Amino acid sequence: MKVLVLGSGGREHALCWKIAKSPKVSKVYCAPGNGGIKEIAENVDISLEDMDGLLDFAIREKIDLTVVGPEGPLVMGIVNRFSEKGLKIFGVNKKAAQLEGSKVYAKEFMEKYNIPTAKYRRYTDSEKAIEELDMFNYPLVIKADGLCLGKGVVICNGKEEAIDSINQMMEDKVFGSAGETIIIEEFLEGVEASLLCFISNGKTIPMESAKDYKQIFEGDEGPNTGGVGCYSPNPLFNPELERIIEEKILKKVEIGLRGERIDYNGILFIGLMITKDGPKVLEFNVRFGDPETEVLIPRLKSDIIDIFEKTLEGSLLKEDLIWRDEKCVTVVATSKGYPGKYEKGKEIRGLKDVDEDIIIFHNGTVEKEGRLYTNGGRVISITALGDTLEEAREKIYENLNKIKFDGMYFRKDIAKID
Repeated sequence: MKVLVLGSGGREHALCWKIAKSPKVSKVYCAPGNGGIKEIAENVDISLEDMDGLLDFAIREKIDLTVVGPEGPLVMGIVNRFSEKGLKIFGVNKKAAQLEGSKVYAKEFMEKYNIPTAKYRRYTDSEKAIEELDMFNYPLVIKADGLCLGKGVVICNGKEEAIDSINQMMEDKVFGSAGETIIIEEFLEGVEASLLCFISNGKTIPMESAKDYKQIFEGDEGPNTGGVGCYSPNPLFNPELERIIEEKILKKVEIGLRGERIDYNGILFIGLMITKDGPKVLEFNVRFGDPETEVLIPRLKSDIIDIFEKTLEGSLLKEDLIWRDEKCVTVVATSKGYPGKYEKGKEIRGLKDVDEDIIIFHNGTVEKEGRLYTNGGRVISITALGDTLEEAREKIYENLNKIKFDGMYFRKDIAKID
């Protein structure tokens, strides 16, 4: 079969890498792809916003399955468009995608179905939001309602910082229309964790757990990024915590999907904070996480095409997901200045010098005349499996020294367990 993957980051590289291993697959395309994906799939120069172009390509090339990586096309309704033409596509429909496309919608969903989350208020007027800041304790969290590429969340430690963030989102429109409505919510203390689930015919089937690192600097300091490191499994996920998440979150999500008549076949990513009062939901995403995908996919033994097809058929079972016992770690090398302004076009050297058991997923690269160059804030995800997290992380940091590009930066404390 012929498979089309939509996206251009490390998540999509990991998906292409796994899809290409399936004996069912004869050809993999990726739109628009990147410099690393080019080695295993044919890059297709079509923008993710060009739904007509993507649809025409899928029809013309007789694509048997399309797999959507990022949230943008899902929120825009690409699954509805493809399905209307009788094309098989893995991802959630436009209605379901609101759980990520609107933080207000997600919070109201959680509130309605008694899913534990932070207390919040929503605002469409900056003056009122500023007036009511005294209702909150600090630190507090301010979130833009719409999609902001993982950067629309700000933790504010004082009132001046909160006022500045409100004005930037609502008046200066640093996130465009995504910040016209904001949420102010209580800051949850605890340990962050990620849980990805397949949802097949409304039934949640959890994947293995993961722990990602959002902040740019070591010790979880500095501004939020799209994720600069990750490992799996997360040691926090013991049987008792899994039972609580099943009872208090997953079952209620299923009830909510039925209650809202949401036809959901795809991925649900649940960002969690494990607090002293138990797990609470920070956010919902409706697709594979990045960089969570880069540590989950190498641990997955099952044929991913079988899983995609069974999910869409509504027949997926927990037993269909078979996982390796090895641990997996990924460290993201970023461009200087990320998540703020950064330069592109720096030549990447040393990728062919790494050990054979190192997997490199490309987040933001471009190939020109046989050479690779940086083409994003997150550039490459250096990934390794090991019998222990320590073994996997040691492999990565040894090999990171072999890779060079101007301004290259990475955290040195990923998967360092005290």
